[in-house]
Amino acid sequence: MGNTLSAPKFYLVMVSALMLASFSACNETYTPKPRGFFRITFPKHEYRKYDAGDCPYSFEIPVYANVSAYHDSTSQPCWKYILFPRFNAEIFLSYLPVKGGDAQQYFEDARTLAYKHAVKADAIDETILHAGPGVTGMIYDIGGAAASSVQFFVTDSTRNFIRGALYFNVPPQPDSLAPVVAFLRSDIERMMLTTTWK
Repeated sequence: MGNTLSAPKFYLVMVSALMLASFSACNETYTPKPRGFFRITFPKHEYRKYDAGDCPYSFEIPVYANVSAYHDSTSQPCWKYILFPRFNAEIFLSYLPVKGGDAQQYFEDARTLAYKHAVKADAIDETILHAGPGVTGMIYDIGGAAASSVQFFVTDSTRNFIRGALYFNVPPQPDSLAPVVAFLRSDIERMMLTTTWK
C-alpha cells in the first residue's frame, strides 16, 4: 500500500498537471483562419436565341438557363422567369407596351424599384447601355446585402419596355455571391445587347 495516493493528494496532482499543461499551451500563437466559401466552377459563356412566341421581343440567353412562364401568365403572358438552376438564381422579367408618354414613367418606376434596395445596399451604380437603333437600356448594380444585386431595363422608347431583376433563392451574402453576380451580369448584358423587337 506504500505507493497509492490518498484522494486529496490525487486531486492536487491532477490539478497541478492540468495547470502545467494549460500554461504550456498558452505559449502557442493562434491565427484565426478567414471565413471560406465553396469554390464555384463556371460554365463557358454560350448563348442561344430565345424567341418569346407571341410576345414582341427576342434575345439571347445562356445555354445553362431556362425560361418559365410568369405564375399569372393569363393576365401577363409576356412576363417570364429566366432560371439558372446551377446557381439557384432567377431573373424576373416583366414586359410593358409603351403608349403615348408611358416610357418616361416606366423609366422612373424602374429607377424607384432599384433604389428601394438602398436600405440594404452599400452602393448603386447606374450604367447606360446603347445597343444600336431601337435598343437602349440601363443596368443598376446594387452592392451589399440587397435582395436583388442587378436590375435593368431595355426599351425602344416608343413601343416596348422590358424590366428585369436578378434574385438568388438564398439569403443575401455579398462576399460569397459576388463571383456569381459578376458572371450572370455579363449574361444580362448580352441579353440586353441582343434584344430585338417584333
